[in-house]
Amino acid sequence: MSTKQWSPEDLSRIIEMAWEDRTPFDAIQAQFGLTEAQTKALMRQELKRSSYELWRQRVTGRNTKHQALRSKEVIRAYCATQYKPK
Repeated sequence: MSTKQWSPEDLSRIIEMAWEDRTPFDAIQAQFGLTEAQTKALMRQELKRSSYELWRQRVTGRNTKHQALRSKEVIRAYCATQYKPK
């Protein structure tokens, strides 16, 4: 997997989505066509080692990162206050 195929804006958005607790890997796949494994590989490639390890600890076992494991009460991919009107 090469990051050359992604614009800087898309690459930034993929990384942002991967870091967000409520954004499942399925949403990244739907928007950018990256599987969970490909997203992990991209994160490993783009982040510093310590940042990647921190991210992996954060997402490992997190139900909200996997659509099938999410509570039915979670109906959106982001916090209601995350995107504030300008």
